[in-house]
Amino acid sequence: MAAAPTTSTRLAYQQCIMPGCGASYGVEEVRTSCDACGALLDVQYDWDALPVPDKLSWFEQKWSRRNEPLARSGVWRFHELLPFAPADKVVTIGEGQTPLIMTDGVGEYIGMNRGNLLLEYEGMNPSGSFKDNGMTAAFTHAHTVGATRAACASTGNTSASLALYCCSSKLMQAVIFIGSGKISYGKLSQALDYGALTVQIAGDFDDAMQRVQQVSKQLGIYLVNSVNPFRLEGQKTIMLRVLESLNWQVPDWIVVPGGNLGNSSSFGKAFYELKQLGLIDRMPRLAVINAAGANTLHELYEKRGLRWNNGQPDQKIIDGYAVELDTGGRRADTIASAIEINRPVNLEKCLRALEWMDGVVREVTDQEILDAKAQVGASGMGCEPASAASVAGAKKLREEGVIDPDSRVVCILTGHQLKDPTATVAYHTADQEEFNRVLGSRGVTRAAFANRAVQVENNLDEIVRAIQLNS
Repeated sequence: MAAAPTTSTRLAYQQCIMPGCGASYGVEEVRTSCDACGALLDVQYDWDALPVPDKLSWFEQKWSRRNEPLARSGVWRFHELLPFAPADKVVTIGEGQTPLIMTDGVGEYIGMNRGNLLLEYEGMNPSGSFKDNGMTAAFTHAHTVGATRAACASTGNTSASLALYCCSSKLMQAVIFIGSGKISYGKLSQALDYGALTVQIAGDFDDAMQRVQQVSKQLGIYLVNSVNPFRLEGQKTIMLRVLESLNWQVPDWIVVPGGNLGNSSSFGKAFYELKQLGLIDRMPRLAVINAAGANTLHELYEKRGLRWNNGQPDQKIIDGYAVELDTGGRRADTIASAIEINRPVNLEKCLRALEWMDGVVREVTDQEILDAKAQVGASGMGCEPASAASVAGAKKLREEGVIDPDSRVVCILTGHQLKDPTATVAYHTADQEEFNRVLGSRGVTRAAFANRAVQVENNLDEIVRAIQLNS
């Protein structure tokens, strides 16, 4: 077992998530797994020795200090709850200024009573997705340890975020791994524009994830994927901002898309810590929503009974499913490219979060995702397909009676609409050939909420007539 953290880092340290192991490491070390047992790591704190506020409303005093970079950031204004780095090492670009929006239009679509459905719109981050919350934390740790290069595997959003932080700070070079044909142009354009070294390999995200870990280890490159425990520290603050927007009241449900399972894992850690610190009196329930074409968590949790089991998940279930993926040559396939992942690296952390938060897992089809996405757009909050999985999942849970219509439900919209405009245009197009090319092959057969362009001749009378008929 590894030695205990050094004295200089005793207030913050890294620890194996497995209770039966508990090996700990200094916060100054760069690692993504436990040397003793190979499990994932948490960032942990000696809360008794740290100046933790006695109530969450204490953070409101940061609002009057918005001219200070750390107070302006929607991540670092909660520095006291992720105190692993000194303030002078923090790298921020003003991330986390994201709204929680009540929308009765989407609520009605789901089946909620008025005032009970809220959308946390993480697409308003600088790079257009929730990834900036975690990237500022991982990048800060990378800066703290003197990294000169940082790498990730990505379906698009992580690479865009990493490239932006590298470009904005000029502190290190971004190296990104993407699978062939597995990234939308909206996201790839960001990484290219921001100057990242882009490596496209033959394979999908799972292949890219395996290779980036190998390359990072061999070349000593800092890895920022969510297997990095500091990434998840930053993503905790999404929940802190949700509480902030609700006047520090805990909602009944948090519904989140499930890809690599970093968000669900970090949300569980956030609420667990807040409960342990006495800053909240209860935890919300958690719903993690898979796309049907990338449904590993749903298969393992809901169909095969895999549970965290107080830190003793049944490894035979996990290993058996991995063999099935390999022998069957099964690849993830969904229009929701941001969650098109078959081998989520944070599986065990997510299982833990589900146990802490009395969670459930559901899968939704691409048809359900795109219909939900259209409803979100019609309410003025365009999102990428993966984001809409949360809304589609909440609708399914409402129809099953798992979510009560009077519950307060927060769905996480993880990415901006312009992250994947191709899917949006294909859904709304009047061009059947284009619809079939982009969506038909994925089992999408209709666009029930399409807003199609009206085609008219270049004639003033015809144009006026068309407007009058459609107004």
